[in-house]
Amino acid sequence: QVQLVESGGGLVQTGDSLRVSCGASGGTFSNFAMGWFRQAPGKERKFVARISRTGGNTYYTDSVKGRFTISRDNAKNTVYLRMNSLKPEDTGVYYCAATGVLGITTTATQYDYWGQGTQVTVSS
Repeated sequence: QVQLVESGGGLVQTGDSLRVSCGASGGTFSNFAMGWFRQAPGKERKFVARISRTGGNTYYTDSVKGRFTISRDNAKNTVYLRMNSLKPEDTGVYYCAATGVLGITTTATQYDYWGQGTQVTVSS
């Protein structure tokens, strides 16, 4: 029912900035908390950031704190992830996901809907 489409990925250099976006359709966007996950080649999908339904609360994994910022625009049904000071270890496919679960949601099984992902590659 809910469809998510990521965009904005690309190839950048160490230290660059990039913003990925996720547009949602179907359902009511403001009913869902949104999260970003990433998956590096040959590794498991890991939590990156999440934002509450109205955008008032955010949470980040330790490795991106101070560098990444998650935000949302409910009028545009869009969630964003601004990535600054990118490092090669940030490389991976970035997925956005939606959940109706309240509170901290940092595991993939807590999310009900997923996009197809957008590739972010950071060269060293």
